[in-house]
Amino acid sequence: MEYIYAALLLNKLGKEITEASLKAVIQAAGVTADEAKIKTLVTSIKGVDINKAISEAAVVASAPAAGGAKQPEAKKEEKPKEEEAAEGLAALFG
Repeated sequence: MEYIYAALLLNKLGKEITEASLKAVIQAAGVTADEAKIKTLVTSIKGVDINKAISEAAVVASAPAAGGAKQPEAKKEEKPKEEEAAEGLAALFG
């Protein structure tokens, strides 16, 4: 996850996400950088508009809440007939 966070940080700062910049951020955090993970991440996000991807993910994540998704109805607890009868008897004897 720290590699993705580093990429997001660089994106937020308007910096280019390169192997060298990712490695620098990771090392600045006190972590030994894994060159293979860095190369994989840089390759996989090449050409991706990170800001657009984040905004689309936010829309998808908030869609159920904004769309008024129905909450499951709480089940009404049914009392056994014996309890209902006992309550009725209690009313008679006040």
